Amino acid sequence: MRSARLEQALEAGLWPLPAEGRIAVIRPRLGDDLSALPKDRLEVVTGFKPDADWFEGRGYRVVSRAAGPYAAAVVCLPRARAQAEALIAEAAGCVTPGGPVAVDGQKTDGVDSLLKALRGRVSMSEALSKAHGKIAVFPAGPGLEDWAARPAEVDGFRTVAGVFSADGVDRGSALLAAALPAEMKGKVADLGAGWGYLSRAVLARPGVKECHLVEAEAEAIDCARVNVDDPRAVFHWADATVHRLPKLMEHVVMNPPFHAGRDADPGLGVAFIGAAARALAPDGVLWLVANRHLPYDRVLKGLFREVQEIGGDAAFRVTRAAYPVRTR
Repeated sequence: MRSARLEQALEAGLWPLPAEGRIAVIRPRLGDDLSALPKDRLEVVTGFKPDADWFEGRGYRVVSRAAGPYAAAVVCLPRARAQAEALIAEAAGCVTPGGPVAVDGQKTDGVDSLLKALRGRVSMSEALSKAHGKIAVFPAGPGLEDWAARPAEVDGFRTVAGVFSADGVDRGSALLAAALPAEMKGKVADLGAGWGYLSRAVLARPGVKECHLVEAEAEAIDCARVNVDDPRAVFHWADATVHRLPKLMEHVVMNPPFHAGRDADPGLGVAFIGAAARALAPDGVLWLVANRHLPYDRVLKGLFREVQEIGGDAAFRVTRAAYPVRTR
């Protein structure tokens, strides 16, 4: 566990925290125990809204972007390598030069190869191994600028490392966009909007009055603001599973996630479907694409009066579900 590694690194003097100054904890995950660190000096840095809400609810100061200078930092490695490199470069640049930057991660998230790459570029401590992971420390300073995050242009869209489908349009989303009716009208919500591919397809329909993009990842919604340049677009940095839109929608479109970290979690998609049902008007329609193996049929039939498959391929199913069931 991360808490065990942090505690041991502090006790061993591997990560010598300065006596004063803010400490950035970059990208911790919901449930991470940070009690080994001085809470009054911590600033949790995360652009993922469920994580941000969890830490804020426990009294931590939370920001979506690092705002240095910090006295020290710990980078909690994500699974995506390019994103991990970008976060380390960010920490190296926002901590006071010479201040200690800790890099912590699970072996299953690639911490070994990342620490190996760092050792060739910075003065790195020995790594401490515990709880199926490692932590090591280096002094903040120059030398990692080429690891910094830079927006990319993919198929006419801006993306950035770490967001879903950063290297191109997801096949499932393309199938769903092609299945949307030309006569779509009224208010539409794109739940889990990512960098805006589906919303741009929605707004190509002239009958659409509003398109609400709901996305939990701050970097993705920032890309969407660039990609979806339309006065009918409304952007929400929010957890789509709990966010309440200001009004009921005529349509919801979505390609919901089904992974929490490394692990497949169909319950996440189920939560998205439930959120869609709550967001829709009584005669509203959900347009959903999902992998065929995911067990959503029973959930859809329990929440909608009409459910039909309208497209897809061998890997994906496109579903139209209409008339959400209202529960008392």
